Amino acid sequence: MTEFVFRDDPYARTTASTVLGVTDDGHILLDRTVFYATSGGQPGDSGRLVRPDGSAIVIAGAIHPGGDKTTIVHVPADGQPLPHAGETVTAEIDWDRRYRLMRMHTALHLLSVALPFPVTGGSIGEDKGRLDFDMPDLPGNLDAIERHLNAMVDADHAVTTEWITDAEMEAKADLIKTMKVKPPMGQGRVRLVRIGDVDLQPCGGTHVARTGEIGRLTMGKIENKGKQNRRVNLLFA
Repeated sequence: MTEFVFRDDPYARTTASTVLGVTDDGHILLDRTVFYATSGGQPGDSGRLVRPDGSAIVIAGAIHPGGDKTTIVHVPADGQPLPHAGETVTAEIDWDRRYRLMRMHTALHLLSVALPFPVTGGSIGEDKGRLDFDMPDLPGNLDAIERHLNAMVDADHAVTTEWITDAEMEAKADLIKTMKVKPPMGQGRVRLVRIGDVDLQPCGGTHVARTGEIGRLTMGKIENKGKQNRRVNLLFA
């Protein structure tokens, strides 16, 4: 198992780590990491592993191998050297990219408040994100929705995390907004992300500490993706 430093401190940019090994496909396993792995619509982090001699291994991304949510492997860019087991490295993420993803991920939680419909999918990008909703009709007043979003940003709500057991999660199924992506159960506990008094939902992603960090938001186009499926795009203004 890998210790996920970002889970308790999403603002951690670096950590000292020990290489546990390299997989057959050239992915690097560390004992602890600040790299978020692709999951729940949020891309994995990029960055580098700095070796004791000062040289660096460029990391193109991070994933959960075989869907194992307890482990993260770091995917080197093409042509990078590989470390050896037992080597100590400093893991460093591309912070500017991560921070934009954190802001957008938190913004999409607010979008699910402004549009209270079941979520059928989503994607988080550095400049824009989107949620797909089980929504039969287009929302009427987009300007009002945008004002609602920015009012929640301006309110500077605290964004905090808490944990409940798998059994508690099963008893609180109404907290689950996503129809296709289920909370990561099976490990005994599930993480919830709370935004002030406006939202509470299970999520394993990285978020900013306060909604005021998100910045101004603007609604993008709304696409028809099926009989009742509407794709709503959200951008940084």
